[in-house]
Amino acid sequence: MFNNVIVGVDEQAGGRDAVALAKDLMLTGGELTLAHVHLSDPGFLRSSNVAFEEAERQRSLALLDAIRDEVGVEAGRICIGSSSVGRGLHELAERQRADLLVVGSCRRGLIGRVFVGDDTRDELNGAPCAVAVAPAGYANQPSPFREIGAGYNRSPESEFALDVARELAVERGAKLSAFEAVAIPAYLFSDARAVAESIPTYVDQARSQIAALGGVEAHAAYGVAAEELALYSASLDLLVVGSRGYGPIGRLVHGSTSQTLSRTARCPLLVLTRGARSAGTSVPLENGRKAISAGTR
Repeated sequence: MFNNVIVGVDEQAGGRDAVALAKDLMLTGGELTLAHVHLSDPGFLRSSNVAFEEAERQRSLALLDAIRDEVGVEAGRICIGSSSVGRGLHELAERQRADLLVVGSCRRGLIGRVFVGDDTRDELNGAPCAVAVAPAGYANQPSPFREIGAGYNRSPESEFALDVARELAVERGAKLSAFEAVAIPAYLFSDARAVAESIPTYVDQARSQIAALGGVEAHAAYGVAAEELALYSASLDLLVVGSRGYGPIGRLVHGSTSQTLSRTARCPLLVLTRGARSAGTSVPLENGRKAISAGTR
């Protein structure tokens, strides 16, 4: 499914994890590019110095060469100076027409830097492709995708997430499952007993609706979406969720669920953005339409 993949790397171990996940997600014969963003603020005099910029570029390329040699992967390399890591990755993904951007989840690595401050999150808003987050330590214990799961709630965004998860499962001969975090209707909140009594019914209903889709193992539980999806991810080798907004790690369920999952998911996380469809991340549906972009609430 993914043919043109960019891996964001830095000096931390998260970059190695990201490379390992990119190799597992990329189709055979796909194009892999290692990317590094060095910070360059035009407000500072030194950032406008040609010699300084060239030194930073050479440092970035040396880092990329070292990582490429260390992991033993055939990959292109690209670097860019930007005011933030998020903005730089966005620009590189757009420039390279990537269909997937992969980053690591190391707290002090790239993903941590991407999440520093609201400005950086906003700069990632509008990314033109899907984003995958590799959990810490993934490079040391990569495993085949035995089970791929999707966050599902019957929204158009989650329908697309399930379609992509289904396609990936077919490609890799993996088991497919889907999970819905059930929320109780607001009108029941005033009656604690009614809420308690209705939970099993709503959970069973959600599970039945997923099972009716066919070819998917259904899971559902009552609770907060981010928390329940993180627990569900412990049984998976890849969790696929969609996004209502344009950001790769922001603006999913009002900006909370995907950001939380990027830190708490027990397995690799694939976030599908609206830009993912225009970048070519789409799968044919039975009625001949192309799936539209998707997400969880």
